[in-house]
Formats: sequence, structure tokens, C-alpha cells
Amino acid sequence: MDIFLQQIINGLVLGSMYALVALGYTMVYGIINLINFAHGEVLMVGAMVSWTVVSALGDSGLPGWLLMLISLIAAIVICAA
Repeated sequence: MDIFLQQIINGLVLGSMYALVALGYTMVYGIINLINFAHGEVLMVGAMVSWTVVSALGDSGLPGWLLMLISLIAAIVICAA
């Protein structure tokens, strides 16, 4: 039962990532009638920055919520730049 619940959560997370990219494509195409494929790259850069921060600070003893908050802020700053 634990594996089934984890797979449900994994599916929801992956589906939300696909929906986020699709929403970005739809909004840009609806406004300027031009497909801009940079949304996927920005999403991937944010994911890689977040993964790097979590990997680097994983053994620091920080609580999980603080570690995720730091990685989220880092990903937002890098993606906005």
C-alpha cells in the first residue's frame, strides 16, 4: 500500500509539471501566436538548481521544510535571472 500511495504522489507531481509547461506554452501562443520553447528549459534549470542545493545542503542538519524553502528561493532567483 505504501508503494501505491507513493506512485500516486509521483504521478500527481509529474502531471503538475507537465501541466505547468503546457500552460506556459498555451499562454504565450495565445498572446503572440508564436511558440516559444524556452519554458521547458527554464523549468529544467530550476529543477537542476533545486536538486543541486538540496544535494549540497542535505547533510547540513537543516530541517526538511527549511531545506526546501532555500532550494525554492535559489531556483526562483536563478530562473528569474
